[in-house]
Amino acid sequence: MAKLYFRYGAMNSGKSTAVLQVAHNYEERGMKVLIMKPAVDTKGDDQIDSRIGKSRKVDALITPEDLIRNHIKTKVDCIITDEAQFFTPKQIDEFFDIAVKDNIPVICYGIRTDFQRNLFPGSKRLFELAHSLEELKTICRCGKKAIFNARKINDKFVFEGSQVAIDGSKKVTYESLCGNCYLKESA
Repeated sequence: MAKLYFRYGAMNSGKSTAVLQVAHNYEERGMKVLIMKPAVDTKGDDQIDSRIGKSRKVDALITPEDLIRNHIKTKVDCIITDEAQFFTPKQIDEFFDIAVKDNIPVICYGIRTDFQRNLFPGSKRLFELAHSLEELKTICRCGKKAIFNARKINDKFVFEGSQVAIDGSKKVTYESLCGNCYLKESA
């Protein structure tokens, strides 16, 4: 039986690079992958961009209204998603159904919480349904494991605002922080 996987980590933990590597591994063996990302993730437009300079066009940009099954037009051996936190809970339910009923592995990469340390709805549903959870790790500026994504606007930390603000727009950036550094910045 195929599984639904959730591989999560703070920003800069190598999630997008892992998406590209896993896709390469399947394709190197002659298998077909379907790469998806939510349309709300406008960074890179229709591309998966990794910090190491590699990129790839996605097969499907998914809007919140889309049914996942409508994007599966041929036989696929694996579905891989980036920025899974932005999928709706209903779409995560579809990924689970595809893994279980259609025996297609679905590997979702994303972040756990927003800049206010609240679960994203898609991530919450993945924690509820995924057969396998794996944390990808990165480090804070102090050297400890980073677990939070702190938002900066014009290089100043902010702790209020809408849940989604894609980095690169309106001088929005993020810094991965450990719990201690996050609390120091939010004090």
